[in-house]
Amino acid sequence: MSLSFEQKLQNYAELAVKIGVGLRAGQRLMVRAPIESAPLTRLIVASAYKAGARLVDVLWTDDAVTLARFNHAPRDSFEEYPTWQAEALTQIAENGDAVLSIYATDPDLLKDQDPDLVALVQRVAQTHLAPFRRKVMSDALNWSLISLPIASWAAKIFPQSEPDEQIAQLWEAIFKVCRIDQPDPVAAWQQHVAELSARKDYLNAKAYTALKYTAPGTDFTLGLPDNHIWHGAHSQTPGGITFIANIPTEEVFTMPHKDRAEGVVSSSKPLSYGGVLIEDFSLTFANGRVVNVTAKKGEAVLRKLIDTDEGSARLGEVALVPHSSPISQSGLLFYNTLFDENASNHIALGRAYRFCVTGGADMSDEDFAAAGGNDSLAHVDFMIGSDEMDVAGVTRDGQLEPIMRAGEWAF
Repeated sequence: MSLSFEQKLQNYAELAVKIGVGLRAGQRLMVRAPIESAPLTRLIVASAYKAGARLVDVLWTDDAVTLARFNHAPRDSFEEYPTWQAEALTQIAENGDAVLSIYATDPDLLKDQDPDLVALVQRVAQTHLAPFRRKVMSDALNWSLISLPIASWAAKIFPQSEPDEQIAQLWEAIFKVCRIDQPDPVAAWQQHVAELSARKDYLNAKAYTALKYTAPGTDFTLGLPDNHIWHGAHSQTPGGITFIANIPTEEVFTMPHKDRAEGVVSSSKPLSYGGVLIEDFSLTFANGRVVNVTAKKGEAVLRKLIDTDEGSARLGEVALVPHSSPISQSGLLFYNTLFDENASNHIALGRAYRFCVTGGADMSDEDFAAAGGNDSLAHVDFMIGSDEMDVAGVTRDGQLEPIMRAGEWAF
C-alpha cells in the first residue's frame, strides 16, 4: 500500500526527531528552519513534544531577508552579526540539549553579489559560531541536518517542469533517498546504519596510512594520521545519546593528516557555498596545503574561502561514498551539499572532527595539531567521486590495496 503525502511528511518528522536527533525525554530542542518549512516544522515540534521534549523553540530563516541585506544594507555594516543567535546555540550545547537544522536555500541566491561581501558574511558568521561548531564537531550534543523543497531550489533541479510540478518532484526525490517512502522507515534506517557500520569497521581494522585517488583530472594522495577512526551513519554524545547527523547519509568518513595531501584533485559536482555556485574546479596540494586553484565559475569565492584562515587551505575530512548510492542513482544534481556529498566521494576544507582520532575530543589544540588534526573557522565539503574513480589504501609497508574500483566498494 502506497503512503499518502501526509503520511510521508509525518514519517519524515518522526524520523528527524527519533533517528536523526535521537531526542531523549527531558531535553530541549532548537529547530533552525526556513519559513517555507512551516508545515513540516510544526509536525517536528509535535513529534518532539510527544518524545518527551521539555521545550521546543524555532529559529526561522528566510532567503528574502538575506538577499535584502545584500541589496540594501550599508556596505560598512557587514561585519555585524546577531550575537544572541550564536550565544543561544552555544548555551544549548553546554546544557546538553539538541539542535535540528532544516537546510534549504536558493543555490543562486547571491550569484550577482560582491564576492568580497559574500566571503565577509561567511567569515563573520563562522567566527561567532565557532564555539558552537567546536561542540558540534566534538559530538558534545545530539544534532541533525535535514532538508525540504523550496520553490527556487526545486526550479534549479527541475527546470524543464512546470512550477507547480517542481516542488512535488523534489519532495518525491527527498522521500526516496531518505527512505521515507518505505513501509517502515525506522527499520530501513536501522539496516542502513548496520551496513555503514560494517564498512567503517573494515577500514578501522586496516588502519591504512594513506589513500590514493585516481580519476580523470585527479591524481591525489591523502595521508591519514596514526590512530585515526572511521565513522559511519550514527554518532554518540558523551551522555550516550545516539544520533544521525545527516539525513540522508551514505558515507563513512575520517580525518586526513593536515600536512599530508599531495597532488591534484578535481570536483565532480558543483559546490553551493554561501549562495554562490562554484563549478568545474580543481585544487592542487603540496605538503597538505592548497597551492593552486582553478574554477570555471565562482573562482573568486573559492579563493576567499581558502583564504579564510590558515586551516581553510588544508583538509579536515575525507569521506567515501559508492557511486551506487540512492542519491547518485537518482541521476539528480541537487545543488545542495547535504545531498550531493552523499552521492560522491568527498573531502572537506577546514576544521576536522576531533572524534576522528583516538582521544581527540580531550586533546589540547596543540596536541590535536601534532596528531595531524586541522583547525579552522571553515568546514566545507566538496565532491570528487564518480564512476571513474579508483581509491586504494596504502598499507604500512607501502602496498596498495583496493578500496574502490570504478566508484564502487572493492571489498
